[in-house]
Amino acid sequence: QVQLVESGGGLVQAGGSLRLSCVASGSIFRTNTVAWYRQPPGKQRELVARIGTGGSTNYADSVKGRFTISRDNAKNTVYLQMNSLKPEDTAVYYCNLLRLFPRTDYWGQGTQVTVSS
Repeated sequence: QVQLVESGGGLVQAGGSLRLSCVASGSIFRTNTVAWYRQPPGKQRELVARIGTGGSTNYADSVKGRFTISRDNAKNTVYLQMNSLKPEDTAVYYCNLLRLFPRTDYWGQGTQVTVSS
């Protein structure tokens, strides 16, 4: 069983920065892709950024150039550095680990990010 615990959310003014962290329990972190998703109020959950085991990354178009995902396998931790935040970034942010064999999605409890204008 994998548990994911996010931290780092909060209230910030537009143009500000936040760094989210997600710590995973267990031993499978380093061998699986991890990602950040978000769910804005009244909307569906969407992918923000993903990082593979080799460090390859991809981002939603809406956050390219502003957000950076990284991972520290020694600490079982994935980060999301968010700069130049906009009110439309307001959402609950979730950490995700995708285990391929057997295919299993693990989710954290979410952390609220609120960007005021």
